[in-house]
Amino acid sequence: MSRFATLADHTRYGAAKMEKSNVFESERMFCDLYCLEPGQAQKPHAHAASDKVYVVMTGEVRVSVGGEERVLGPGGAAWAAPGEAHGLQNASGARATVLVFMTPKP
Repeated sequence: MSRFATLADHTRYGAAKMEKSNVFESERMFCDLYCLEPGQAQKPHAHAASDKVYVVMTGEVRVSVGGEERVLGPGGAAWAAPGEAHGLQNASGARATVLVFMTPKP
């Protein structure tokens, strides 16, 4: 796997569900690009032993972490600690991309 990436090469949308594209991965972490059409979402869930960070690259998404919700635009970020419920939804009328980091990799 390359140590460099162009996010445009990982951007792809699906009509049926949010698309995930792996950008980087090691035995300790991963970095994915989530591509969401309007209305698409990642259901709230938790990881017992992993931290997760969402960074909005394009568009706007509603992010929930630990029962708190915020609408984030480009450059906005959110962190979920191990065990905290988290999820996101593209509640806007435009496409959105979110860079996602998780460590340790589950």
